[in-house]
Amino acid sequence: MRNKPLKLIAHRMTRLVLISMLGACTAPVYENTVYSLEEFIIDSQQIAGGKQAILALEEHETIYHPEPPPQEDDIIIDGDVLSAVLFCPKRPDRTEALQRINQCTGFLVSEEKISLPHLEPIPAAGLTLVELQQYAQAAYAEQMQDCQIFLSFKKRSERYVQIIGAEVGMIPVDGRTRLSEVIAKARINPHANLFKSYVMRNGESLPIDLYKLIHQGDDSQNITMRGGDQIFIANVSDAAVMVTGEVPFPMAIPVPYGAIPLREAIVRAGGIPYTGNKNCIYVVRGDMVRPKIYQLAWRELIHVPNLSLLLMPGDIVLISERPITEWNRFINQLQPSTGCLYQSIGIYNTVK
Repeated sequence: MRNKPLKLIAHRMTRLVLISMLGACTAPVYENTVYSLEEFIIDSQQIAGGKQAILALEEHETIYHPEPPPQEDDIIIDGDVLSAVLFCPKRPDRTEALQRINQCTGFLVSEEKISLPHLEPIPAAGLTLVELQQYAQAAYAEQMQDCQIFLSFKKRSERYVQIIGAEVGMIPVDGRTRLSEVIAKARINPHANLFKSYVMRNGESLPIDLYKLIHQGDDSQNITMRGGDQIFIANVSDAAVMVTGEVPFPMAIPVPYGAIPLREAIVRAGGIPYTGNKNCIYVVRGDMVRPKIYQLAWRELIHVPNLSLLLMPGDIVLISERPITEWNRFINQLQPSTGCLYQSIGIYNTVK
């Protein structure tokens, strides 16, 4: 249940942090505002949607599109050599001219253009064979009736995809090579953090979920790779959740796939001992200025499926010994844990 606006609580938390930084011995007592199990389940269902859904829940600043980029085959680049076959019954001389060039050298794509007999140079780089063929067909149709042109690759310029964080750093691609093939050849660490890994093209991050591709066989993520693409493979510790408070083994737990069930995280930290209050399980999501806080009870959690109780990277699970009624005490408990988390896994929240 929501008792007060979250912005009011964020403002109060900010004041408390500043007071503690200035060395104050005491701080005013404020009421708590938390979200219930129902809200946690709703957010967990969104987390289960994968990387893009988690980024949306985080209000990530980068704009991510809901679908991956379209598949693109046979992209032409500088250095490619094409064969061109012209079928034109009324102009056999033109047909023979193209055939002779095909046999000797083919047609080189240079300075992003291709020169075909009797035509102005046509911009070709970045087009597919089908697209270039349509342009050439339209240009020849203006000069001759009943003619058709067919293009194919005679020789392809070498293309490479760079992989950072894998055993093999450069993988050749031919315009039909898929992302899954490149990943297989790169020999990445089987425990790599796929949630934080990403694909760059022309300086922009593509909305690709590598976990869905590799572990769930989602072919919609299996884009065709282009020369110059970059794949960044993150370390296993680059995303984690923190379990702290009244647990035997407070720890940062790596989350290489973007989510982990809450019950699993608590069990890995040693469970809830007699000093912990099973009715006071807090999940803190977001930065310390604008957090979203859930208060949960173990008796409720045991009846809910794991997929409806998901943590995402950056979450902090605090097992308290009693209900939190003093915000300053809560902040003091939380700050050492978050500092440890930042140092151990390199996650830094931006305070705006």
